[in-house]
Amino acid sequence: MSLTGTGEPPDGQPPPALFPVPEPAPPAQGRPGRPATGGGRRRGGRSGSAGSTATADRSEPTAEAGPLDPTDLSDPSDPSGPAAAEGGRDEARRQLVFFGAEAADPSVADLAGLLAGPGEVAVMGGTARLSVVVDAAWRVHVLVAELALRGLPASWEATEDERHAVRTSYTRTLKPLAAAWLRGPVKRPPAGFHLNGRRLRLWLAAAGVAEPAGFLLRLGAADAECRAAVGAALAAAGLAGEPLEPDADGPAYRITGRRRLARLAELVGDRPPAAPPTAWPARP
Repeated sequence: MSLTGTGEPPDGQPPPALFPVPEPAPPAQGRPGRPATGGGRRRGGRSGSAGSTATADRSEPTAEAGPLDPTDLSDPSDPSGPAAAEGGRDEARRQLVFFGAEAADPSVADLAGLLAGPGEVAVMGGTARLSVVVDAAWRVHVLVAELALRGLPASWEATEDERHAVRTSYTRTLKPLAAAWLRGPVKRPPAGFHLNGRRLRLWLAAAGVAEPAGFLLRLGAADAECRAAVGAALAAAGLAGEPLEPDADGPAYRITGRRRLARLAELVGDRPPAAPPTAWPARP
């Protein structure tokens, strides 16, 4: 049964008890001149609510201002000097904050993070719809709240394989995203595609899987055309991952290593209240 993004079931039917509603997060302290962003219970008591403080850039970073790779801390004049390495670490920390999920306001462009993973986009006339199938109910909470922050009410329903399909309505708002990503029926990242904290946060919420040694970021099963570009974008963000084939727990990229995991945690921001503690990377 499909539910609207406002939590109101059709025909007055009670919503299915798919998962408990998380407690609302305490109000976050916003920066001067900007209200704090947070989540709480949605009307109806069953709709997704992440209580997230995720935010996003209003503009795309340029190549010159791209994220620093923390694995490359060398100074051209003294590649082995400890002072240069320490300076590089400081710069990396500044870059992490600047490009993190909490840097600015949410944007529809952030949804490219879902398309980097298993998300799909479909076109109908002058409109488009975004959808993604997830394997856990907490992901529904987080994604519905994140979509609502971007002015996109979402619906969700159980699938035959006991997962959950989350989707927006067809809207003109998503047509530019679809035009950038679709080559006919095939999903493919546009030229210049990059990943930042807000995009990674959405990808992690939809398809990130914690492992003892790191995190998997799962891809769409039929997204062979996307894998090279997505892998390059991960590497450019300082998150170079090991590609996994479908017969080896993939398709996915595996992120391991202390520095990369610390960078992932800083980029995606604080854990949404709906997410289990073990399902989200912890900041060092």
